[in-house]
Parts: sequence; structure tokens; C-alpha cells
Amino acid sequence: MASTLSPLKSNESEQILCGYINATNHIQVARISNISNWYFERVLFPGQRLMFEAPQDAQLEIHTGNIASAILSDTIPCDRLQVMKRGVPSKFA
Repeated sequence: MASTLSPLKSNESEQILCGYINATNHIQVARISNISNWYFERVLFPGQRLMFEAPQDAQLEIHTGNIASAILSDTIPCDRLQVMKRGVPSKFA
């Protein structure tokens, strides 16, 4: 299933195409909260891939847990999740 997000205005920030894979056996919540006036949050099931556009300075928070609770398990700078750099696909593609 494809995930989409609310786009930022083009003059606010240059966006990059990013990818993340939930390689765990747990449900995860992926969230970007460090960009003002913008909201991004997706639920990821085990093995699910997520592709999204985000500002280069965004940070993807990964919350892992079960039905009752979730803990912040990782924070990844989105520039490390970039799918294409200078026309060269990453391992995600």
C-alpha cells in the first residue's frame, strides 16, 4: 500500500525522496516531528516498506512496541534514508 504525506510548500525546503523498511517483527510508528507546520506519521507492519518525501533536515523517529505501549527506538536523519543521490539508486530501491 502506498503512503502519501501532506506536501510542504516548495519554497519552504528542498525535499528528498527517502525510504525505510520495518525489518523487525513488531509494528512500528514512523514519525517526523522536527519540521514546524508539518505533520507526518505512519504505522508500519513487519516487513513493510515506506517511501516518502521530506526536507533534508527532517529526522524520522521510529517508535516500536506492542498494543499497550511504544518506545522511541531510533531517530534517523532523513538524509541517511535518501533513495537516490546524484542519480545513483541506494540499496533501498
